Amino acid sequence: MGYPATFLNNGDREIIEGLQTGIHKKRNEELLFNRYFYFIQEGIKKYGLLNEEAFDAYSDTILAAIDKISTGTFEGKSSLKTYLYQIFNNKCVDLLRKKSTNKSSIHKTEAITDLLLYISDSARSIVQKLIDKADWHTLMEKLNGLEGKCKQLLLLWADRYSDKEIASTLDYKTADVVKTSRLRCLEKLKQLYKAS
Repeated sequence: MGYPATFLNNGDREIIEGLQTGIHKKRNEELLFNRYFYFIQEGIKKYGLLNEEAFDAYSDTILAAIDKISTGTFEGKSSLKTYLYQIFNNKCVDLLRKKSTNKSSIHKTEAITDLLLYISDSARSIVQKLIDKADWHTLMEKLNGLEGKCKQLLLLWADRYSDKEIASTLDYKTADVVKTSRLRCLEKLKQLYKAS
């Protein structure tokens, strides 16, 4: 697909063509993810987001962009950086809106972990064990719903294996492939949680 020459540099074109044709798709997804990773710091500074929130906004941005580019709905009317930054900006603003709406503050509940401070030590330990057991059971149930290497990858990551170690253990080409795959797997896991 031809794009206006003024907006896209060769690196942008290569990524876009790779995503649309499917040739070296994973490599191009990694390139895209790594190229604008610094947006996360921008989200933290500009919007006051937590690191995890900015990372989620960035991950959602990359997934949305990959989808738009792969399906050919990205028209190339701006540079890839500008396009991604606009999506990222919107995701950050959406997060801020969610955090500050009256609706969310009316229905805001105290975290169970905060409430644990008000009960005796022995009861706290029992309640915490029950919470941990329920959370673990739910997580394992959701992980079992993942296909391919996703479950193994996420379990190794949770056990603090490095991307390099995971790549070696699960036969991924590079640590960058693991990073991109992990993002995809986390997105799938998030969808499984939303579905329940």
